Amino acid sequence: MDLEGSNATHSIDGSSLLSPISRDGPSPPRRYNALLHHIKQVSTDIITWVKGPQPPQIQRINSFFPRIQTLPFRFLDRHLPKRKHKLGLLLGFYLAWLLTFVMLLVYPLGPYLVSVDLAHQVRASGNGCGLNGNNCRPFENSTFAFSCPANCQGAKVLNPYAVGSQEIIYQPLVVGGPQEGGVGLAEGPIYRGDSFLCAAALHAGVISNEKGGCGVVALVGQRDNFPSTFRNGVQSISFNSSFPLSFSFVSTPQSECNDLRWPLLAVSVIFTSILSVFTTSPAVFFSSLFTAIFFHVGLASDPPNLPSYYSITSVVVGRFLPAGFVAFVLYRYCVRPQLEGLVAQYEKTILWVGGCWVGALTNYTLDFIPIQRLTPHDLNQQPGAKAALSVIVIILTLIAVGQIYYLRLEGRLPGYLALYLLFGIGLAIFVAIPGLSLRIHHYILALLLLPGTAIQTRPSLLYQGILVGLFINGVARWGFDSILQTPAALLGDGQRNSVLPVVSLMQVSAANITFSWTPPLEPFDGLSVLVNDVERFRSYRGDDRDEFTWERPVDKNLPYYFRFGYVQGSSSADYTRAGIWKDDGSWTPMEDGPSKRLI
Repeated sequence: MDLEGSNATHSIDGSSLLSPISRDGPSPPRRYNALLHHIKQVSTDIITWVKGPQPPQIQRINSFFPRIQTLPFRFLDRHLPKRKHKLGLLLGFYLAWLLTFVMLLVYPLGPYLVSVDLAHQVRASGNGCGLNGNNCRPFENSTFAFSCPANCQGAKVLNPYAVGSQEIIYQPLVVGGPQEGGVGLAEGPIYRGDSFLCAAALHAGVISNEKGGCGVVALVGQRDNFPSTFRNGVQSISFNSSFPLSFSFVSTPQSECNDLRWPLLAVSVIFTSILSVFTTSPAVFFSSLFTAIFFHVGLASDPPNLPSYYSITSVVVGRFLPAGFVAFVLYRYCVRPQLEGLVAQYEKTILWVGGCWVGALTNYTLDFIPIQRLTPHDLNQQPGAKAALSVIVIILTLIAVGQIYYLRLEGRLPGYLALYLLFGIGLAIFVAIPGLSLRIHHYILALLLLPGTAIQTRPSLLYQGILVGLFINGVARWGFDSILQTPAALLGDGQRNSVLPVVSLMQVSAANITFSWTPPLEPFDGLSVLVNDVERFRSYRGDDRDEFTWERPVDKNLPYYFRFGYVQGSSSADYTRAGIWKDDGSWTPMEDGPSKRLI
C-alpha cells in the first residue's frame, strides 16, 4: 500500500517518529509555566478592573426639578447681584444666629448657671471622699442650686456598681425615694448621697426628662432604709441600712428653668438649612456649618462635664482651634471634591446637612445602640453589644462596597486602596505596641471613613454629612483623646481583677464584729475597709494594725455591709463582695470574686 501523502511519518529505517502521549498530562515545567501564565492573566484582569473604565466616568448629581432647586440662589443673584451685598447679608445672618443662640442659652438660666453632668454625684462613691467621707463634708444643713440637661433618664452606670450586697449596671444610679409614712413624706423624697443628682431629680419630679430643669438640693445628713420605687421612668434602688449623707430637693417650679437644647436645636437647624439652600460656595457652606454645629454640640446638645458655662465655653473654644485645622484638611480633600459644582440645593440640605445633624446628635440619635464604649471589656459585658456590632459591621461593609464601585468608575480606586492599606498598617502597628490598647473614638472613626466619601453621589452626601457630624460630636464633647490608651484608662472604674485580701472573722456578736487579715501582698501598701459603701478604716505596712472592729450603734438595729480591698498609695484595687452582719448578730461571709472597684 502506498503511504505517500498520508499523515504517517517514518524514520529512515521506517520506524515511527511519533512519541507516545503521556496520560499524566504535561511535564512539571509546562504545568508550572501554565500556572504562572494563569496567575499573570488573573492579576492583569484585577489591575485592569481596579483602574476602572477608560475614560473615567466622573459622577455628578443631576438634581430633581432643577428650576426649583436653583431658585434660592437665582433669587439672590437677581436682587443682590453685587458680591459685597451678599457678603453683608451673610454677616448679618451670622450675627442674628449668634445673638439668638446666646440669649436662649444663657439668659433663662439666671442663678442656675452652674450646670451638672448627667452622672454628677453629690458625694463620690467608696473612698473617693476619704476616710469617713470627710473630704465631702458638709453632710447636712447645706443647699446649692443646679441645672440639669434633658434626657436624664439615659444616665447609667457603665461598670458594676455596689450598693450594699447588690451590684447594678446599665441603669440610673438612684438609691431611695419617697417613703411610705413618717419623715420621708414630710421632707420629700430622700436619696442616698452617691445617687446621680439629675436622675434623682427626675425621679422626684423636680425636672422633666424632655426639658431638664433646675432645682435646689438640700443635704439632710444620715438616713436609714432607702426604698426602691419606680417614678417618672426611673427605677430606684433599695438600701436597707444607714448612709452618712443624704439629700432631698427644695421644691421649685419646672417652668422657671428648662433645658433649652431643643429650642436651641430648632434655631441652629433653621440657620444651617437656610444657609445651605442659599449657598453654592462649598467653602462658605462647610465653614459656616462646621462652626455652627460645633458650638451647638459643645455648648448645648452635649457639653463637656464641667461645673459652669464659663468653663465649658473656655474648653469648647480651646478644642475648636485644632478641630478647625483638621476641618480645613477634610474640606480640601473630602468635602470640596464632593460639593464642587453641586446645585441640588434641597438635596444637599436634606442629605448632607440632615446627616450632619444626625451624626452630631449621637447622644440622642444613636443612643438606642447597646454599645457605650467600643472596647473588648464593654462588648463582653453589655448585653446585645456584640450583636449590635455585627449589624454595624455588615452595614459598613455594604456601604464600602457601594463606595468602591463609584470610586472605580471615577478611576480613583487604586489611590484609595493604597491610602486604606496605609491606614491598616498604622492600626496594626498601634495594636502591636505593648502596654497600650487601641481605642477608636468617634472622631477617629470619622477620619478613617471620610476619604471614601469624596464622590458626588447622593449616598456619599448622606455618608459624609453623618461622618462630619460624628467628628464634631467626638471632639466638641470629649476632645482629641488618644487613639492609644492604657488598659487602666480604658477600664475607668471597672474591675481590675486584682488580688483580693484574705480576711478572717475573729469575733461576732449582736453588739460588735472584729476582722483580721494577712499582710498585704506586693505591690500593695495597705488595706481598706468599706462599711455600707463608705471607707471607715485604712492601714498601711508598719502601722501594726491588722484588725478592725465595728460596733453597732445602740439605736440602729440594721444590717451592715463590709468589703475589703488592698490599696497602693492613695489608690485602691478591687474590693471583695459584701459580707453581711445581720441585725440578729449573725454573719454572712463574702462570696468569691471582686465587687465594683472604687477610686
